[in-house]
Amino acid sequence: MKYSFAKASAIVLIFLLFISSCSTKKPISKSTGNKPKVTQQIPKTEPQKPKADNQKPTEKLALPEVNREFRAAWIATVANINWPSKNNLTTQQQKDEAIKILDLLKDANFNAVIFQARPSGDALYKSDLEPWSYFLTGSIGKAPTPFYDPLEFWIAEAHKRGMELHVWLNPYRAHHTTGGPITSESLVKKMPDQIIKLKNGMYWMDPSDEKVQDHTSKVIKDLVKRYDIDAIHIDDYFYPYREYNGGKDFPDNRTWNIYQNSGGNLSRADWRRANVNKFIKRIHDEIKAEKSYVQFGISPFGIWKPGFPEGIKGSSQYDELYADAKLWLNQGWLDYFSPQLYWKNDGPQSFPALLKWWESENTQKRHLYPGLNTIGLNGVSDRPTEIVSQINTTRSLLKNGAGTIHYSVDGLSKSPAMYNAVKNAYQTQALIPTSPWIKSKALNKPNLFVDNNGNSINVKWNSTDDKNVFQWILYVKNGDTWETQILEKDTVSKNLPLTKNGKKLNTIAIKSVDRLGNESDYEAKKL
Repeated sequence: MKYSFAKASAIVLIFLLFISSCSTKKPISKSTGNKPKVTQQIPKTEPQKPKADNQKPTEKLALPEVNREFRAAWIATVANINWPSKNNLTTQQQKDEAIKILDLLKDANFNAVIFQARPSGDALYKSDLEPWSYFLTGSIGKAPTPFYDPLEFWIAEAHKRGMELHVWLNPYRAHHTTGGPITSESLVKKMPDQIIKLKNGMYWMDPSDEKVQDHTSKVIKDLVKRYDIDAIHIDDYFYPYREYNGGKDFPDNRTWNIYQNSGGNLSRADWRRANVNKFIKRIHDEIKAEKSYVQFGISPFGIWKPGFPEGIKGSSQYDELYADAKLWLNQGWLDYFSPQLYWKNDGPQSFPALLKWWESENTQKRHLYPGLNTIGLNGVSDRPTEIVSQINTTRSLLKNGAGTIHYSVDGLSKSPAMYNAVKNAYQTQALIPTSPWIKSKALNKPNLFVDNNGNSINVKWNSTDDKNVFQWILYVKNGDTWETQILEKDTVSKNLPLTKNGKKLNTIAIKSVDRLGNESDYEAKKL
């Protein structure tokens, strides 16, 4: 019995092992040309590992929204109004003055400068198309010594401070009365058939001449292609103001006769406007074709026509400058629109009434940044208070897309009262408003590294698409209080205290920002 029972047990065990082996084999498919079916395997559940003491659960952070507002000042180079202060300064003196202006604006939380690089058919940069400016060196066509490129310098120094650099140019002025003697280097000599002398001594390119349009187009495309600029900016000088020609009509008989002889049937005024309209549309399209992210801004005279809106009196840009700025805004042939609203809040040219009217015409929802007369607002006893009131009116009407441009930087640098009032109005940092109509590639999430050395927290960050980063946003939470800082691109680390105002540091987050103000997703660390 003992031997038989053991033998029987062995047989049963062998049989059970055979059955178990068969049940774990995968089924063999039939030879039908189809792939064998794969049976779904249920994964085994692994026991969860205990979390480390310093590992916090992932959660979506409610980061505070960053303030957005465009804050800029015009830097006029014509007649040495703002920079350089004289046309005989050394290279180093010019650089020192530029840095002083940029530091002044940076300290007041400005985020852009509008730099006049082509005041009158000349260049404050190295150009093969137009001569060096008289306002830079005191002689048309003379380069600065020791040599440097002023525009390149302004761009680098502005970007170093997290500020945009917009190139401001006048499309048609060929020579200013303060621009020194006309030499063979001047466009007046190089384009004699296209340039007209006005009664006040200025020389003006004929806006209706195709050679003029082509030449200015080449200048703008050259600037966009060769320089790391953020925008092209055109001011209010299209056809000249009548007073420049002693009240007489602009003498464009040559091109007008050519137009009529070719069968043209527009009135002279409509023909002039059509030429300017064609040029504006062309420049917009050419800028976008070269670099889609470079913005196009226009700063026209603040009144389209008297009576628009009702009760407004003054000159008509439509009838005098032949600039149909309302059309450009309606069509969206620009990225930002800065009407020069150089008047007080009450009066025949009401600042708020004009701003509301222009906003009602902003059908394509482009940026509307009114120009403020910071340097010479007439009829006002307390100019700083008036300018701050206009900033607040703009904010109230335009909300988080608000912005203003100050004419000019001298109104800030030469008046401590004005500067302090504006600085107080801009007391918190601001990103520029985003431009959703300009397509751009989303930024990658930054990398964030945190090191607790026992006495403080050392924070470092970087991005895998560094070339597209213009700024950073650093978020720091102490207790329940968030603080944000907008940092320049070159700032990639911070040393933070463990406690602030008695509150313990517990969360750090970082975002990158591109040159159009678009934010990346955030990377965060909890302590």
